[in-house]
Amino acid sequence: MVLLRDVNLAKHCETGSHDMPVETLQLAVFAAITILIGYLTYRRVSADRIAHGRTATAREEVFLAGKGLSWVVVAGSITLTNLSTDQLVGMNGNQMALLVWWELSAVVGLVILAKVILPVYYRYNCTTTTELLERRYDDRRIRALIGLLFLLGNLFIFIPAMLYGGSLFIQTMFNVDIPLMWIAIAFAIVGSAYAVLGGLRAVAVSDAYSGVLLLSLGIVVVVLSLAAIEFDFSGIPAERLTLLGDSSSPIPWHTLLTGMIFIQIFYWGTNQTITQRAMASPTVEEGQKGVLAAAIIRLLIVPPMVVIPGIVSYKLYGDIGDAAFGTIVGDVLPLWLSGAFAAAIAAAVLTSVNSVLNSSTTLWVCDIHEPFINEHADLRRLNFIITVTFVLIGLAMVPIYATADSIINLVQELYGLLSMPILSAFIVGLLFRGVAAGAAITAVVLGVVLYGFFSFVWSPLHYIHMMFFTVMFCVVTALVVSKVVFGTSPTFEPAITLR
Repeated sequence: MVLLRDVNLAKHCETGSHDMPVETLQLAVFAAITILIGYLTYRRVSADRIAHGRTATAREEVFLAGKGLSWVVVAGSITLTNLSTDQLVGMNGNQMALLVWWELSAVVGLVILAKVILPVYYRYNCTTTTELLERRYDDRRIRALIGLLFLLGNLFIFIPAMLYGGSLFIQTMFNVDIPLMWIAIAFAIVGSAYAVLGGLRAVAVSDAYSGVLLLSLGIVVVVLSLAAIEFDFSGIPAERLTLLGDSSSPIPWHTLLTGMIFIQIFYWGTNQTITQRAMASPTVEEGQKGVLAAAIIRLLIVPPMVVIPGIVSYKLYGDIGDAAFGTIVGDVLPLWLSGAFAAAIAAAVLTSVNSVLNSSTTLWVCDIHEPFINEHADLRRLNFIITVTFVLIGLAMVPIYATADSIINLVQELYGLLSMPILSAFIVGLLFRGVAAGAAITAVVLGVVLYGFFSFVWSPLHYIHMMFFTVMFCVVTALVVSKVVFGTSPTFEPAITLR
């Protein structure tokens, strides 16, 4: 078990001291691939802006890439925006097959986005997902509230989780003594520059190029990891190999029948960071093709990447938690290829961070700043201010995530505070007419309080079950409050149709 790591350490240090374990070859490959991705992105973005930028407004260019993203770019961007280090590090960090359900159930969420929800966004010509709520409820206040909740999730959950996960991977993969916080700061600086200067088009194109590299090398890591144990899973406890988790596991099997599907519908169907890519295609059909292609990737390629290296690392090193992925990658890949993989991971972190930053700017400007503060906002200036502010707060949160037993479980549990109440507003708005916006707002606020109580005060059930009960509570509350308090008569009038 120790031999593989020891051999790898010797390999790293064969031309230098323990103070500088990262080989020149690794750095050279890392730099070359990073520069190549940047160059290809610049070329593609410049060509696309010439082709589409003349007809696109400044608003469309900043927030929707001029409505010029092809289905290939949409698929790649959706894949890499989600498949960052919080997924790779966090899921492999559980070191069990059970976590694959997050990816398998995601396929359902993507199909629902493509066939059910995305056509509605195009029909209403939405810039943000929350704009749909304003149209359905005829009230801008609910749009502002939901936009603010999305912003809080980005600020306190996703940005710090991504920065921490990426930094931990680099630290463990290269076995460097550089403090984790310094690596996080480097990611934050580069990601911020990307978000400020590039906009959604640059982010999406870079995602597509980086996604091809990451997925290809990810499969190589899976194969080499299996080869390291000679494809022999003997000695690994059964509970780490099963797909049917018991009540004490991270994903009990019965949660697949309740909250899991609602988590996926929320994340893929209403989350601005994801849906913004699908809404940036010239037609709904083009966007649908991209989303369905992302679903196929999620079904066929991603699952082994997020669990097999972690399971193998358990056999080789024991229970090492979130350090598992970086450790196994550093051990099984040759030096030159590890440099390429580091470039792919760095690209995933950077594009995921600046994707969240770009969507945050979009939400702030469209949902809060323009309606309530200044209708004629300087988009470029606001983008800079929001990006810097969010990154600084995200960095301050990194040490908190460093204390977590499992980054992926912590992210999912925390986001339940916001996700299910937000989803309830979309469910009610898409399925009913005549519901007062004040009733939906009341339901969202009470849902946050309810989930917080069951998470941090009294936990009678698994948090995924509590997500199901929270969204049901919010939907019923919105309908009842609308009729009893606001005197309206909600009617079942779905805005969704299968396409």
